[in-house]
Amino acid sequence: MTKPPRLAVVVKGWPRLSETFIAQELVALEEAGLDFDIWSLRHPTDTKTHPLHDRLQAPVHYLPEYLRDDPARVARAMGAAAEMQGFEAAAAAFVADLERDDTANRRRRWGQACVMAYELPADVRGIYAHFLHTPSSVARYAAILRGLPWSFSAHAKDIWTSPDWELQEKLSGATHGAAFGATCTRFGAEHLQAMADTPSRVDLVYHGLDLGRFPAPPTRALRQPDAPFAMMSVGRLVEKKGYDNLLDALALLPAALDWHFTHIGGGALDAEMRARADRLGIASRITWRGACDQPEVIAAMREADLFVLPSRIAADGDRDGLPNVLMEAASQKLAILSTPVSAIPEFIDTGVHGILSDDAPAALAIEMAKMAADPAGTTAMANAAFTRLTAHFLMHPGIEHLTKRLTAMLTAQG
Repeated sequence: MTKPPRLAVVVKGWPRLSETFIAQELVALEEAGLDFDIWSLRHPTDTKTHPLHDRLQAPVHYLPEYLRDDPARVARAMGAAAEMQGFEAAAAAFVADLERDDTANRRRRWGQACVMAYELPADVRGIYAHFLHTPSSVARYAAILRGLPWSFSAHAKDIWTSPDWELQEKLSGATHGAAFGATCTRFGAEHLQAMADTPSRVDLVYHGLDLGRFPAPPTRALRQPDAPFAMMSVGRLVEKKGYDNLLDALALLPAALDWHFTHIGGGALDAEMRARADRLGIASRITWRGACDQPEVIAAMREADLFVLPSRIAADGDRDGLPNVLMEAASQKLAILSTPVSAIPEFIDTGVHGILSDDAPAALAIEMAKMAADPAGTTAMANAAFTRLTAHFLMHPGIEHLTKRLTAMLTAQG
């Protein structure tokens, strides 16, 4: 049996609890027969892992997170890179980028790319990067050095906070752009297709869910309108998730509503959000779970009555794409309240599969109270979201498409 051509996969960090969509995809690609190693730009910082991470068999290589971490390794690689056939073109691409973005991060990308290009096994036939910003820069420079094709999967922040010139160069064959790219929302795909030299360079590939990783949804007894109301959310405590507005909204809920809110996830605003809850006088009604693994997340979803994620566009342009946690909530027939940001309306038609609200605290509070008071209507929307998930947002079609695209890229090199 002929051994499949080998791929190198570049990720920001491995493993990462907040990026289950990447772990899900890589496990599925491996099970589909792709042979690859992971090249991680950062070492893990999470103390837990998901069961998915344990399923992946691919070897993991850690590049120097900072070039000063291993100067001998970096110097050896840079010396070797200077002798590579693609050095002149790669160096020209790096210098052109540096002239527009002379930062320590940009220089680190070049150093990491040199290490990767030097240490890549000889049988690697292509590179695939998750995220279109830093990981794709490393992949692009390393691919030029080694004379290999490269490709990417784009998600959210990497699209919306990258400058147009950089997106255009990574999406043009004339500037050593990607052989192809995939992105997980129609909203993002249309933006990138407009930036590309040809729209066919960018595919829409929803992450979807592998329902085999999730238990069947629970049989939920219809909650009584005056019963306790359990709300929850899963997401990093960062600006684009909108948790400041959510806390303000919780403080506006009617006194007669017996509610409790559980948050799962870490993030830079953790201390700030806890302090905000204290100032608002609602801290006793909130449980901060911190980082949790997938089974813990699903168990919490099965006990909750409403999933809330008030996503918004951050000041720097960062925003969600289509958060996988919304599909995970739907897998457990947990009702959803979110906002019409980016691609969220691609999954949720408001009033049908959940509610999409303005992210202002008063608007969120009104919708939470209405959903608490209408258990039958809320349940109907949760059931409709589950039906939509299983009909249009499963993982397998996207994995089949990516497998074909990646295999074609690898085999085109002979």
